[in-house]
Amino acid sequence: MKTATVTELKKELKTRSQSDLVELCLKLSKFKKENKELLTYLLYEADNEAQYIINVKSEIDSQFSEINRKSTYIVQKNVRRIQRNVKKYIRYSKLKETEVELLIYFSLKLKALIPSVGISGVLQNILIRQIEMLAKKISGLHEDLQFDYERELEELIE
Repeated sequence: MKTATVTELKKELKTRSQSDLVELCLKLSKFKKENKELLTYLLYEADNEAQYIINVKSEIDSQFSEINRKSTYIVQKNVRRIQRNVKKYIRYSKLKETEVELLIYFSLKLKALIPSVGISGVLQNILIRQIEMLAKKISGLHEDLQFDYERELEELIE
């Protein structure tokens, strides 16, 4: 089966009635968990971005608290899983400020992780890449926001 392009889908969706669109959205939400999460974000959380950030931060907290610290390998796998989830939540929002806020929070939690990030080279590399990515993302923001986030980034580097 050949997948239609976004423009073809857009044209087809414009021809459908409102009830058909609702039906299609419900079918999408039943098909995959990510579709349901995105639809939930768009319907309930997109209007209040600050609350969305708070909710994601609390989920990051709970995920970090659930990490099994018996082996560095398991810690690394769990950190990568958390990182994938954070990136997924960033994709839902698509706001640069939200992206920087969540990446900084993830990096702070990673840096504070016990056993220390210094024990594992993989965790150190994840943290270094996060800091490099943050520096790039911050440079693309408004000047006032850049100043605030650069201070937080400097605290993270120390």
